[in-house]
Order: sequence, then C-alpha cells, then structure tokens
Amino acid sequence: MIKLLRTAAFLLCMVVATPPMAQDFDKGLAAYDAGDFVTALKEWRPLAEQGDVDAQYNFGRLFDNGEGVLLDDEEAVRWFRLAAEQGHARAQNTLGVMYDYGEGVIQDDAKAIRWYRLAAEQGDARAQSNLGGSYNNGNGVVQDYAVAANWYRLAAEQGHANAQTNLGFMYDNGNGVMQDYSEAANWYRLAAEQGEANAQTNLGNMYNNGNGVVQDYAEAAKWYRLAAEQGHANAQTNLGFMYDNGNGVMQDYSEAANWYRLAAEQGEANAQTNLGNMYNNGNGVVQDYAEAAKWYRLAAEQGEANAQTNLGFMYDNGNGVMQDYSEAANWYRLAAEQGEANAQTNLGNMYNNGNGVVQDYAEAAKWYRLAAEQGHANAQTNLGFMYDNGNGVMQDYSEAANWYRLAAEQGEANAQTNLGNMYNNGNGVVQDYAEAAKWYRLAAEQGEANAQTNLGNMYNNGNGVVQDYAEAANW
Repeated sequence: MIKLLRTAAFLLCMVVATPPMAQDFDKGLAAYDAGDFVTALKEWRPLAEQGDVDAQYNFGRLFDNGEGVLLDDEEAVRWFRLAAEQGHARAQNTLGVMYDYGEGVIQDDAKAIRWYRLAAEQGDARAQSNLGGSYNNGNGVVQDYAVAANWYRLAAEQGHANAQTNLGFMYDNGNGVMQDYSEAANWYRLAAEQGEANAQTNLGNMYNNGNGVVQDYAEAAKWYRLAAEQGHANAQTNLGFMYDNGNGVMQDYSEAANWYRLAAEQGEANAQTNLGNMYNNGNGVVQDYAEAAKWYRLAAEQGEANAQTNLGFMYDNGNGVMQDYSEAANWYRLAAEQGEANAQTNLGNMYNNGNGVVQDYAEAAKWYRLAAEQGHANAQTNLGFMYDNGNGVMQDYSEAANWYRLAAEQGEANAQTNLGNMYNNGNGVVQDYAEAAKWYRLAAEQGEANAQTNLGNMYNNGNGVVQDYAEAANW
C-alpha cells in the first residue's frame, strides 16, 4: 500500500477546529508521531464520527496501514470516502489511489480519475502527479501526453519529486512537449537533489551521454551511485558498467561485479547478462562457465537478446552446459529475431554447417544478410563467401567482392585475404596484383596464415611487389 505523508494540512485543521476538537486531534497526532497508534485511534475516532474531515482522513490511514488496528482496506476506503465527499483533497487523492490499485474497492480507472481530478483541481500535488500519470498511460482517460505534461508541471512546480522526474522524462523523450534535453536535465536535477532515485539515475544518464549537459562520466557515476545505494537496479547496473569500463571511476572488475550482482539479484536483465560476462571472462570473479550460463539464462528467459546470444554460444561450444547444437540454434533464433547481429551471424553458421538444424545454404545466406546489413564484419565476410561460391545465392563475384570489401575495411582478416584473392584472380574486380598484395599484407600482419602464404607467393613471383626471395621466405 502506498504510504501517504502527513503535511501541514494537520496544522490547518487545528487552526479551524473548535478548541476541544483541536486539542483532541493534537493528542492523536502527537500519539501517532510517537508510534502510539492505539491512542491515536482513541483520540481520532470520536472526531471522525462527528464528521471532522481531517480526523476521518487520518482514521482511514490507520486502517490503510494496519496501525493500531488490523489492516482493513475496505474500512480505510469508508473513512477516506467520508472525508473526500466533504472536499478533503488528500482524502480524495488517496481514494483515487485505492480505486487505481483496487484496494478495498473494485479496481476502477474512471473512479480513480474522478477523485484525482477533484483533488488536483484543489492544487494537491500528489493528485496532480497521479492524474498526469493516468493521462500518460491512458488509464481511465484517452492517452494524452500534453495533458499529462501539464498536470506533471503543476505538481513539479510545487516541488513534487515524482512529478519533476516524470516531467523531465517527457522533455527527455519529447512526449507532450518539444524534446529538450536541457529542460529534462533541469527537472531531473530538482528531483535528484530531493533523493528521488529514478531522477538520479536519469540525470546520471544525461551526464553519461552528454544530453542537455556537458558529458561527464565522473558526474554520471556520482548520480548513479546515489541511486544505486538506494537499491535502484538500473543505477546499480549502470554503475557496474562504469567500473567495468573505467568511465568516471578507476576500472575495477571486482566492484563492477558487485554492483552487477546487486541488480541481477533484483532480476535486472542487463545486469544478469553483464554478470554472466564477468563469469565467462573471469573478470572480477573466478572464471566459471556454469555460473555464466546461469546468469545468461535468467536474462535470456526475460527476452534479453545479448543474453540469448551468449547462452546460445555456451550451448554451441559446450561451455558451462552440455554441448547441444539444437539448443544453441533455438537461443540464437530468439535473439536473431530481435535483430541481434551476432545471433543472426551465428544462426547463419548453424544453417551453413547443418549444426542443430537441417543444412540450408539459402537460410544461412538470409541470416548473414540481415547481420551484414547492420555492418557485422563476420557476416559480411560469410555472405561474400556465399556469393563467391554460389551457396544459397546465385554466384556473383562482383557481389562477393563488395561484401568482402565492407568487412576488409573493418579489419576482418579473412575478408582481407578473400578480397586479395579476388584481385589476384580478377574475380569481380579488375585483376590487380598490387591491390591483392595490399590486402594480403593487412591480413598477414594480423597472423592470417593463408594471407601470409599468399603474400609469400607474391614476393616469390614478383607479383604486385618487387621480387624478393628473402621476404617470400619470411612470410
């Protein structure tokens, strides 16, 4: 149940009430603040039964929170309603919350909106924020980001931290307002300085990405830490990433793993994936493939594409799990269908080699193409090879050379070797020994054995280079 905060409304009640009632209310409030809920109940009951709206509201809170009485949402609603019908703004907002979440009443978005609106129009910041949320999500009203932003703004200008966070998000994403990163950062900061963890995380993101502020990894890490220490899972993940990569903090794999673990144990999928990576690579923890596979699986089952790819790779190679090509192909497919380029490439390999699936060159080429069009160098190389040899596609040396070149320019050694072959043999390009030697050299310097052999042949025969038997022998 959402705990509602006491505000100066209590003081206002004591001013306008008759002296005896004010004294009784004051006794109840003092008892409540001291944690003596039974006395608070005793003092407020007669006032509430006489129709005192503040007593009715606070009496309802006792039932709502199970303080001095058994928790009873229906009884809480009864007292909130009595106060709300007399125009008590806080009670109206709280009754809206009860309808919003179906606590003590049948869940009803329309009734929640009615009560939120009555309170919001009286200037109640919580109600304004809640009404903004209803318009933002289309609960009980037609979704309308502009109206949501207006209600968030009214609450934010009163210092309501959640509303400030939400208004910042509207500016961050251009929902209902013109996108304005600087304005987003301003609202996030106001909420973050009040300790609002979502705002601290989002402000950290602004500094991490340089949106609306000057990029500053140290400042990003500061805000992530403040939220992470409150248990905010996304902030814990992001702070772990900062330690993992040495952004804004000294690189520290152990610290990264600690923050990833805290978030992963809350079910945060990116943290689970990253913690799996730590175990897979032995960074900050003892290398443990089984533990890596465990964390990958938890994230993969939530649909996290990188984790699905990595879990597929574990099955593909028998790391931490029994090798199972069919299971590998299944996980690769789930990620590939989300557009994950490594998974598309690996699924292409499964079809190319007939591992875990029926061999199908056309299907292999399809998956290679999807990854290659995203700039994946290995997929570009493999798709070039399919065109080079007419596997799953019509043989086309020119198309092969084009794909090899895209990968070769990214430094992919096999593609450099194959592109060298195209120039050496004049397939798909004008024969050019010097160009062939250039690409062979780039691959050879990366240790690619075929390229080293071919470059040696070029020196041995003086093709594209000055003949040099010693250099040939070296390669």
